[in-house]
Amino acid sequence: MPKRACPFPETFSSQYKIHVGQQQINNYGVFGHKYRQEIYEKTKVLLFSGAKTVMSKIWTGEEKGAEPLPAAGSQSLLRGQTLIGQDGRLTGARAARGTPAAPSGCCVCQKKQASRTACSQCDRQACSSCTLQCSSCSTLCCSVCTITDYSGPYDEVLCCGCAT
Repeated sequence: MPKRACPFPETFSSQYKIHVGQQQINNYGVFGHKYRQEIYEKTKVLLFSGAKTVMSKIWTGEEKGAEPLPAAGSQSLLRGQTLIGQDGRLTGARAARGTPAAPSGCCVCQKKQASRTACSQCDRQACSSCTLQCSSCSTLCCSVCTITDYSGPYDEVLCCGCAT
C-alpha cells in the first residue's frame, strides 16, 4: 500500500535527499563538456601511443622470432584453456611453463578416479560420471562446459561451442 500524500501542501518542503557524484557532475555539471573532452583526449593519446609502440616493434624487427597469432575466427583460439603469457601473447595451458601440476582428481566432483578423459572445451580431466557427450558435435565435455537445452521435445546436451 503506497504512502498517502501530505494533507498540508503549504507546509511541505520540497527538499529531497539526492546523491551527487563525480559522474553526475561530469554529465550534467557546468564544466561537464570540458571534463568529457579531457577524458576523450587522454583516452585517444593512450590508444595512439600504444599503437605507435606496437608498430615500431614490428617495423624495427623486434618481433621477428615470434610466431603470428591465428586469425580471430580460427577454432584454435576457441578450443581449450588459454593463458596470457608474460609477453602478452596467448599460449595453451599445456604449453605454459611454470604452471602447477594438474590436480589428480576430477575437475567437477574432485573424486580421485582412475579413468578420466580430457574435456574438449577446457582440457581439464573429468571422470566418466561427470562427462557428457554433445548431441550436436558428439565431443566429450565435462558437465561444467555443457548446457542442457529443454526447448525441444527431448532434452539435448550441447557443448559451449555448439550452444552459441
